Amino acid sequence: MSTRFRHAIAAIVRTEWRAMLRNQVAVAGAALMLALTLAAILVSHERVRAVNAERARLQASADAQWHGQPDRHPHRVVHYGHYVFRPLSPLAFFDFGVDPFTGHTLFLEGHRQNSANFSEAGQSSVLLRFGQLTPAFVLQVLTPLLIVFLAFGSLARERERGQLRLQLTQGVGARTLLSGKLAAHAGIAMLLAAPAFIALGAIAATDTAVAPEALAMLAAYALYLLLWAAGAVLVSALLPRARDALLTLVGIWIVTTILLPRVMPDLAMLGIERATRIESEVAIHQRMKALGDSHNPDDPYFNRFRQAVLAKYQVSRIEDLPVNYGGLLMLEGERLTSALYDEFMRADYERQVAQSGIVYRAALASPVIALRRLSTALAGTNLDSHTRFLFEGEKYRYGFVQALNNVHATAIRYQNDRDQRVGKHHWEATPRFGYAAAPFASVAARHAWPAFAVLAGWLLALAFGGRVVAQRLERTGK
Repeated sequence: MSTRFRHAIAAIVRTEWRAMLRNQVAVAGAALMLALTLAAILVSHERVRAVNAERARLQASADAQWHGQPDRHPHRVVHYGHYVFRPLSPLAFFDFGVDPFTGHTLFLEGHRQNSANFSEAGQSSVLLRFGQLTPAFVLQVLTPLLIVFLAFGSLARERERGQLRLQLTQGVGARTLLSGKLAAHAGIAMLLAAPAFIALGAIAATDTAVAPEALAMLAAYALYLLLWAAGAVLVSALLPRARDALLTLVGIWIVTTILLPRVMPDLAMLGIERATRIESEVAIHQRMKALGDSHNPDDPYFNRFRQAVLAKYQVSRIEDLPVNYGGLLMLEGERLTSALYDEFMRADYERQVAQSGIVYRAALASPVIALRRLSTALAGTNLDSHTRFLFEGEKYRYGFVQALNNVHATAIRYQNDRDQRVGKHHWEATPRFGYAAAPFASVAARHAWPAFAVLAGWLLALAFGGRVVAQRLERTGK
């Protein structure tokens, strides 16, 4: 880039910014957007801090109740159950994702796999239906609209006044003019997002655990807003009147940020159906009946299981076993039912992933869908994060239930089984539930890099479009 070219672009940028500063409506709109972004950051950050504090308090209370149980029969402890809560990522304040609509609490008990409960959508007032103010919402939806209103007349208005032809005939190249206008409005877009970018930068600097996620999110939002600035300038350069450019850009904004992100999930649900919770429960119950009944001495499966146990320990009667047969039944029954629940949960997750794949394909027409995919994944508030919590909770449940069933088999005599107790140290030693977010590398490979590829593809398309528009301006002079 030559020095003359840089000076020309800088002059165009200064001229465009001075025009913006003289426009009181533009200044007021930018000030309001900055205030709205800052408010969204502060409110969302405080909400996530309060939610995490509340869930930590509830988790500590649940752990204390679990560990505080007296001496009792281990099977009673299995049915006593335990609560676990999902903590939020430090970046969850930026994009709530699916968190308000999915449960964050699991009740873990033997023989059952319960769903997550207490979602905000199920408990909050109707105000939640109107959406929640988050930095992501402001940058994804509102900021592009303001960019449109600031940039729609950048070239179309000059064309209407006859200034565009004059500049071109005076030697200002179309490429230089487009580059200067784009640089000016890209700078304005970055200014509008400055509070959010500062917040992400601060988190990256103070919390190294999520620094890669914060920086990747910052880069993605900067690229997204740059796309809107470039697109607005190009549409302004293509259409003969500013009014036409404004109507076209608002139409594009409605379709790409409102219509497609709303319609595509419904189309995905029509294309790939999921069983309801009741339908899944009925199907699981039918499969359980087919597996066998441990309380029926003539049940084929558990009759074979009893014979295998007797043969293993080389005895002829259950009473002669060196372990409690009732505990062995609990171990085997839990293994069978847990495998069945896990099968249904993974099948349902695969259907949800397939539905998400249909939505993600629409990112080719709506870059905000690609940005949301990346944003919620890095914030730890997407479907994968919720499902990871369910899988981790199930793994934890199966571990402590089987540990108690093993105590039942080894520390409780078969005779007068239900009248016996064991020491509480058996459940006091249960480790606390720990939920860890997926590592950045796996999240990036699955969600971030595909989203960046879509955004980069849009940027390349706009760059090619800019060349075509510049050649047209040079050829026609208008």
